[in-house]
Amino acid sequence: MNITHVIIGLNVGGAELMLARLIDTQRGTAPRVRHRVVSLTTLGEIGARLQAQGVEVTALGMGSALKGPLTFWRLVRLLRRERPDIVQTWMYHGDLIGGVAARVAGIRRIIWGIRTTDITKGGSRVTRGLRWVCARLSRHVPTRIVCAAEASLNIHAALGYDRARMMVIPNGVALERMTASAESVAALRTEWHLSTDDRVVGMVGRFNPVKGQQDFVAAADQIAMRCPRARFVMVGMGCDAQNPQLAAWIAQTGAADRFVLAGKRSDVPQCLAAMEVFVMPSRTEGFPNVLAEAMAMARPCVATDVGDARAVLGDCGQVVPAEVPEALADAVLAILDADDDARAAFGCSSRHRVETEYTMARSAQRFEALYDGLMDQKEG
Repeated sequence: MNITHVIIGLNVGGAELMLARLIDTQRGTAPRVRHRVVSLTTLGEIGARLQAQGVEVTALGMGSALKGPLTFWRLVRLLRRERPDIVQTWMYHGDLIGGVAARVAGIRRIIWGIRTTDITKGGSRVTRGLRWVCARLSRHVPTRIVCAAEASLNIHAALGYDRARMMVIPNGVALERMTASAESVAALRTEWHLSTDDRVVGMVGRFNPVKGQQDFVAAADQIAMRCPRARFVMVGMGCDAQNPQLAAWIAQTGAADRFVLAGKRSDVPQCLAAMEVFVMPSRTEGFPNVLAEAMAMARPCVATDVGDARAVLGDCGQVVPAEVPEALADAVLAILDADDDARAAFGCSSRHRVETEYTMARSAQRFEALYDGLMDQKEG
């Protein structure tokens, strides 16, 4: 079974990482499924990584909208030549260009992929236009439309996407990567100048308004006043001392000396393991990958009620309204005030929930079942 994936680019991002993990997982669990990847733009870090693993990756070099028509016809020719059994596209650009190109090339088994949830934040005019067009084409181009979150499905169906073709396959956590030794965690806390008595409240996410760093800082200010041992760690691209906006927010608190700005890290499991409480203060999410990863690391979690956070967390942590720092602070303090056994129980239940529902292996199985179902149907 040959699957060709079409995606706008292969730099590091949620969709790109999910694609790479899907391919990597199915190479072990479903070797009969053969993947190749087409980037509409450049190779990117993820593309290079896939190539190093032996996956065929093609970059079509679309650097601007002016090159869109040429890129489209290059993709049509590639698909006519390769004749994959299924074309799977990722995000709005990939759905529109890849889906229509597959139809023109005579391929009828087409899977679209939707990942966004809150369409009011973080979207450009071009993105809104692409979404509008995709909604109108959703009854004609894709065979199935896979959403990463139930919230994504509902909001896009309300926008006019064909609900009958839509389904949810949640993202998965690669559990084998979510480990951290006691020694590595102790070393990291030492690097951050944290003592064994400190209670670390942390978040992980690139610096962006939708990730809620401003709300985290505001909540930390309130937590600091009520918990002298609380320390606050922020991990992610742009969450460093060179960020003037973030520095200004922290300077306005009464606890600037209690923040650790760790920036982008490659040891996220160790970072999570170094936290007593993980906070996801996002203002919008689809499937909250970082929340599932924190749960996999058996961290007690507090998350805002965005995207599928409530569904993922279940009763394994605290869910609060978005953009309400006071609620974040109260929920974190409730966990910090609990005894060690109660926090450990939260963590164990979180890990168990991910193991049963949100592993990468489970996600790959769901995609394999979708592929098999499409192959059982006649093209048309």
